[in-house]
Amino acid sequence: MIFEEKQLVKEKMKRESVIKRILGNSSAIKKTREQIKIIASCDASVLITGESGSGKELAAHAIHYLSDRSSFPFIPINCGAIPENLFENELFGHIKGAFTNAYENQEGLVKEAQNGTLFLDEIGVINPYIQVKLLRLLQDKEFKPLGDPRVKKADIRIIAASNRELPRLVEDGSFREDLFFRLNIVSLHIPPLRERKGDIPELIDYFLNKYCMEYHKPPKNISERVLKVMLDYSWPGNIRELENKIQHLIVMTEGNEITYNDLPDFSQQSLSPIQRITEIESFKKAKQKNIDEFERSYLTLLMQEYKGDVVNAARKAGKSRTALWNLLSKHRLHPRTFQDD
Repeated sequence: MIFEEKQLVKEKMKRESVIKRILGNSSAIKKTREQIKIIASCDASVLITGESGSGKELAAHAIHYLSDRSSFPFIPINCGAIPENLFENELFGHIKGAFTNAYENQEGLVKEAQNGTLFLDEIGVINPYIQVKLLRLLQDKEFKPLGDPRVKKADIRIIAASNRELPRLVEDGSFREDLFFRLNIVSLHIPPLRERKGDIPELIDYFLNKYCMEYHKPPKNISERVLKVMLDYSWPGNIRELENKIQHLIVMTEGNEITYNDLPDFSQQSLSPIQRITEIESFKKAKQKNIDEFERSYLTLLMQEYKGDVVNAARKAGKSRTALWNLLSKHRLHPRTFQDD
């Protein structure tokens, strides 16, 4: 009994440590952490969106390790890093003799993820042929290794991620609509670093401590001027860019304090280029915010008018039904919520 209690306490501590790895106290990241906890409690497919370097894989890790599948494997796949002609084999494996040089059976990553989670990063790059295979995996929990006539069962949870707008890829025909909806049962958006700048000091401290220890350097801190530069910067590469920058500064800075003079590629040409980038980003952000607000307001009025009837609403809006569905999905509006009881 005591052993079981210790195991439960150990498991609880492990789960808490996973969510704590998502650093920050901004309202945006607090909301993200709460969403992750909710999503982890179910077993539905998840689509994580967000810019490159924003922390999508970390969120996927947290969902897995907070779920009932946590004692089974978490298998990540970078879809963009696998050549198209090898993707099916990597995913589903093959049997001996399936093709030239197939001298023995090989299990694919789907099999490795059995009872656990398969994380498909950059899902938007996969070709239509593999999309069909993934659709079957999602719908029927089945797959076939190359050369094997037998159907295999897969008890896995699929989490996908993309920094591309999948609804636009659906609209232009490069991504299957049915696969998009299967992946997007539950959605999670990771905010970019420029929308959570209050978290930057905590992230800097974390990376300073981590990499000073890893690179066997004495503890370092940053000057107030450097902090201001980092807070003013737009961070187009998000947390990954910040992490890389801190690593560079730890290696290249001799003193115990990182000063403004240690930032030759970052600010020595004066702050105006950085400020100019920030202003451009702010303009784009303001423009996009107004577009998003207009779209959501228009869609809400449209669906209220047509009581959730997507066919007639699409006709009124002058859009295809698919395009309207994509917009509704983008703004997390479901036709059912506008239908009369």
